[in-house]
Amino acid sequence: MSQLIIELKKEHEVIANILGEASKLGITSKEGQMKLMDAKKGLLAHLKKEDDQLYPVLKKAAQNDQNLGRTLDFYAKDMEGISKAAVAFFNKYAQGGSGMEFAKDIGGLFSTLKSRIRKEEDVLYKEYDRLNP
Repeated sequence: MSQLIIELKKEHEVIANILGEASKLGITSKEGQMKLMDAKKGLLAHLKKEDDQLYPVLKKAAQNDQNLGRTLDFYAKDMEGISKAAVAFFNKYAQGGSGMEFAKDIGGLFSTLKSRIRKEEDVLYKEYDRLNP
């Protein structure tokens, strides 16, 4: 497994753990709000790393591989929706909010991110490692 993929997978774990901690602490606590902002920072840094290091390699390979090109298009559209939902979530709770509504919303975001992480690791990360043995 390449060093980049090892790092990206570790970041997935860290982001998921921070979101879990924020969920346990709740949005009504200052600690919960701080954890939520930590999760946002971690997620944004992770996405930037993928944009800078992962996707350029995959896009270059997709120039000669139509199947990979379609896969990347699918994942890009999927991520666009997830990004909008994540930004809306973080903006909604940046200054606190209702505990019950937060619990429901963070559960939804957590589920969406876990699904995306699984897809990335099963498909995109494996393809990257195939291209960079």
